Amino acid sequence: MIHRPTSPADDSNSLERYVIPNLRNACWIMKLLALHADGLKAAEIARNLKIPVTTTLRIMATLQLEGYVRKMEGRFELGPVLIHLGNASLAGTEIRTAALPVLQELTNRTDETSHLALPCDDRALIVAVQDSPHPLRAASRPGTLAELHCSSTGKTFIAFLHQHRLEELFGKGRLTKRTAHTQDTLGEVRKEAAITRKRGYSLDDEEFNLGVRCLAAPIYSSDGIAVAAIGITAATVRFTRERIPELGAIVMESAARLSRLMGYQAR
Repeated sequence: MIHRPTSPADDSNSLERYVIPNLRNACWIMKLLALHADGLKAAEIARNLKIPVTTTLRIMATLQLEGYVRKMEGRFELGPVLIHLGNASLAGTEIRTAALPVLQELTNRTDETSHLALPCDDRALIVAVQDSPHPLRAASRPGTLAELHCSSTGKTFIAFLHQHRLEELFGKGRLTKRTAHTQDTLGEVRKEAAITRKRGYSLDDEEFNLGVRCLAAPIYSSDGIAVAAIGITAATVRFTRERIPELGAIVMESAARLSRLMGYQAR
């Protein structure tokens, strides 16, 4: 069983003074739930970790709201957000290292900026960028969190990873309309996801920034889960609509190469 610590493992550990008690309690609750596939009631969690029931209920409400836990028939279990975070954690370092030469080759072939993104709950996290030789560059920098519905990597995750969560992610009203071209309804997101799955790549057609066009394709892990997306970003004066099929094919080739490096075998 999981028991909360009563004292630091090392009294010299200066980090202990900065601990937020209920944040630590939330961490211990998730560790406890990981040991119970059938879930636990709030009272059971409180009793095991010696946390007041009222405090436990507040923590569980917060975790449930953010997707870290879910409640099924009165019992709490780990939520879907942790799947995406776990995939990103496992794939993050390995895939970024493997992706760097692929990004370099992609930029060399297209003459445009290429980038790698990982899913981060309801955003796409840019983790690596290979700049174009052109002085005019439009790509986001590493560390950028892009909205899913209006970015190419985000649209890739919608189509190939989050396809069963669209109502949960986008069913609460209109989405942020960054430009006049941004698709901002659930119906539009569904339609675009179907198009993306059919052709194998996603397209941000001036939906995130005016004058910028982006294209991305999914990267699969050895178990067939879309764990990342690779794409290119360019000014529309260079990346014209006529070039979309050509560049789409190149990006999908790069995505397939990186997927193979991650152990994926297409069926």
